Amino acid sequence: IYSGTVAGAREAFFNGVPAVSMSYDWIGGRSNINDFTLAAEACLPIISAILAEIKNKSYPLGCFLNIDLPTNVPNHKGYKLTRQGKSIVRMGWTQVTSGAQGGKMLSTMTMEMNSSACTDSDALSIPQEHLLFKREVRGGQVEDGDTDYSSLREGYITVTPLGALSPAEIDCQAYFKEWLPGVAERPSSSAL
Repeated sequence: IYSGTVAGAREAFFNGVPAVSMSYDWIGGRSNINDFTLAAEACLPIISAILAEIKNKSYPLGCFLNIDLPTNVPNHKGYKLTRQGKSIVRMGWTQVTSGAQGGKMLSTMTMEMNSSACTDSDALSIPQEHLLFKREVRGGQVEDGDTDYSSLREGYITVTPLGALSPAEIDCQAYFKEWLPGVAERPSSSAL
């Protein structure tokens, strides 16, 4: 897993602390800062349900949850229990000649891609301390089925139980399969 958010939740899990990681699928040019508020609001029923389970001492200690929220949060299709997929996105870096060409760096460390790359001869004329690069997608493989990634692309809020070495044990999957349908019925902020 290459997610710092998941890594933080996994560290808490390793130390016996009930944990959950939550990530919003920011897409440059489509997402805006207000989407974080909408994403947080969509998480409130999940957070409320988790807190109730912890309070009742019924939250499973053999796993933690990874929650991913789709780009179009206001029109999400509901909560969906998924398994961790094996999709791979290959990223790379392209040198650019100026900050304007590099795109706008966003708080989520993704870049809006609105620039052209510089040529090798351009790179030779730029002092080394002023070299700039932009991150870009260079391809990948996407696994279909009931995976977190494909369900997120379909517009679901994905709920993926994970374990120490991913994915979670079968008993955690079974527990959350029964638990998840009741999440949507939970009140949001008033229960917190």
